[in-house]
Amino acid sequence: MSREKILKKLKEKNKNLNKDLLQKILDVFFSNISDSLKDKRNVEIRSFGTFFIKEIKEKKNARNPKTGEIIYVPKKNKARFKPSKKLKETINK
Repeated sequence: MSREKILKKLKEKNKNLNKDLLQKILDVFFSNISDSLKDKRNVEIRSFGTFFIKEIKEKKNARNPKTGEIIYVPKKNKARFKPSKKLKETINK
C-alpha cells in the first residue's frame, strides 16, 4: 500500500482531520521509527509486530557473481520486521 493510499484511508476514517495534519502525523510516526532504529532500539507495535536492527557481519571472501572475483563486503545494519502472533493469524485465515 502506498503512502497516498494510507493517507486516503486515514481521511476516510477521520473526516474531521485535514490532509496536512494527517501527513504530519504519518511523517512523525515514520521518523520516530527510523530514529529508534538508527539508535539500534527495537520498535514494538502491539498486535502488529516489532521492527529491529540486525547487524550483518563483514565478509572477507565474498564473490562477485558476475565476474567471480573475490571482494570485501563491510559489516552493515539491516532493518528487520517480526510480525506479531495476532498479525500472523490474521493473514493466514
